[in-house]
Amino acid sequence: MTTTPGDDAPFVTLHAAVVLLAAVLIGLTAGGLTFLGGSGAAPSVLAGLAAAGASVPVLRALIR
Repeated sequence: MTTTPGDDAPFVTLHAAVVLLAAVLIGLTAGGLTFLGGSGAAPSVLAGLAAAGASVPVLRALIR
């Protein structure tokens, strides 16, 4: 079976791209606010990663 370039499915769906982009923005915001609040770099990164990870399932359910 041969495929043509037009038959390929997209690498990332629009829904997944929007959810992941929103999660990255939430993570950056949470990490930046944590850093500006007086914490060091490591706790800020951990807070940003935790916020981004926790927001993915919520955003997935909200954005349809």
